[in-house]
Amino acid sequence: MSRPSCRLLVPAAILLVAINLRPALASIGPLLDAIQRDTGLTDAGAGLLTTLPVALMGVSLLGTSQLKTLLGERVGVAAGLALILLACLCRWARPGASPLIVTAMLGGVGIAMVQALIPVMIRNWAGAGTASVMGLYSTGIMGGALVSSAASPWIAQGWGWHAALGVWALPAVLGIAAWSAATSAAGSLERTARHGAVYQQSRAWLLLAFFGLGTGAYTLVLAWLPPFYTQLGWSAQEAGALLGAVTLAEVIAGIAVSLWIDRSPDRRPALSTAIGALLMGLLCLCLAPLPLAWPAALLAGLGIGALFPLSLIVAMDHCENAVDAGTIVGFVQGGGYLLAALLPLVAGVLRENLSNLTPAWQLMAALCLVLFFIAVRFRPSDRLSFHS
Repeated sequence: MSRPSCRLLVPAAILLVAINLRPALASIGPLLDAIQRDTGLTDAGAGLLTTLPVALMGVSLLGTSQLKTLLGERVGVAAGLALILLACLCRWARPGASPLIVTAMLGGVGIAMVQALIPVMIRNWAGAGTASVMGLYSTGIMGGALVSSAASPWIAQGWGWHAALGVWALPAVLGIAAWSAATSAAGSLERTARHGAVYQQSRAWLLLAFFGLGTGAYTLVLAWLPPFYTQLGWSAQEAGALLGAVTLAEVIAGIAVSLWIDRSPDRRPALSTAIGALLMGLLCLCLAPLPLAWPAALLAGLGIGALFPLSLIVAMDHCENAVDAGTIVGFVQGGGYLLAALLPLVAGVLRENLSNLTPAWQLMAALCLVLFFIAVRFRPSDRLSFHS
């Protein structure tokens, strides 16, 4: 295939793959009340539907180097998409509390496999344009969350919540086909993994904490924003539309990052702006959730949507080449998702014991101050050292 065709096919495949990385999570929130009613899941158990896959994503991502050595980028990404496909099909065929927990775990591992290997592929393929392609990748992730969160309540209304969870097997089929075609055209971009003592560097832990807290805001909103508003009297469709507004704002923020990020090597102004938007959205949820529902959704979405790609871009900025980028991104995402997995579970416990999710929004608002403190330390000249 010609080089111009390849230059179009690879980004298109990355976009289609990315779209599959959130529907298994994002379709749950708007349907949670119906799922709990039909399956008997408690609030804490419902929180596990987000906490378990995110935690497994973290555990799996910590094994990025081993996964890359075992399967390579091309096969590993396809295998991850296949697990997502299987999880969605099982949810459609066997609705119930136990199958939901099992498929949440299966989907989490599949998502982790893709997210472990895609950044390495992007760095190898895009070179100096890595930041922009990472913005495109994150836009695809948020786009998948947008469509699934908004469409799931309407699909459930006609065919049941099991169909609304299972239908997302279809984009997984398209993602596998596009990925296979693109990687065949692009040829091998594999590199030998290099194992460095990343965990011994304090800067790596700082990057991990930043990614984890920012992603924790995403998992918290994804799991509990719709139930928060249905508890306040909204319908499932209205709550799903609100989550759709969050994810639409995330898509807009991802596109903005993709278009702007190459213009400045100093990421700190963008990071501070994103954290500020998230903080304002959370304060709206705490102080006036009904009159400020839509501003809260848009502000939180803009902040979350920018923080996700920016935190990965900042991590990759600390590396000189694709091999090192794969090492640090695997470490940052692995530990970060483990940290992020705690917030939906904590929120579920708070709701079960206090019948109120406002303390969860207050906790995340306080954590935004921690994010500010970390962000100011990310100077453009900072690098991590790797040893073969």
